[in-house]
Amino acid sequence: MNQYLNDQFLIAMPTLEDPSFSHTVTYMCQHNEEGALGIVINRPSGLKLSDIFEQMNIMSLSEEVNNTPVYAGGPVQQERGFVIHNALANNWDSSITTSEATTLTSSRDILEAIAAGEGPDRYLIALGYAGWGSGQLEKEIISNSWLNTPCGENIIYSTPVEQRWMAAASQLGIDINQLTTPAGHA
Repeated sequence: MNQYLNDQFLIAMPTLEDPSFSHTVTYMCQHNEEGALGIVINRPSGLKLSDIFEQMNIMSLSEEVNNTPVYAGGPVQQERGFVIHNALANNWDSSITTSEATTLTSSRDILEAIAAGEGPDRYLIALGYAGWGSGQLEKEIISNSWLNTPCGENIIYSTPVEQRWMAAASQLGIDINQLTTPAGHA
């Protein structure tokens, strides 16, 4: 496979039983010959942004910001935070551009800006990430563990969390609950 999945959703097939990825949607931030990095966007961690702010000694007076859910972004480096957000002119300390519209940032300065009301207007915060070594993701796709589709920003930022898996799959014109046997890729 020589097509990279940057700025795509990776949708877990219903038959994928790995507890880290069952029924997940992963936003693919980086995929190349060396491997892949993505953030699971539909697994709430049970934490709120206020919990993160408290640990980092950041103050926010906004009730809405403080109540922002934090997601379990994947099983790798679960102590590390990541922010998927709409692209802005700001240059955060540690960011990678994933598309013209989306950036992934992992530095404290973006959290301080969000707390102060000066950050991006659309964002998703996660702890941890999903990672694959060279060729690993391609093998999993060939074995029918995953579907992929272009990213839908509204799914990341606006769709209720419990609907994201089905909404991402519906971009392919399918009802993922109807896929009970392995599907192929053309």
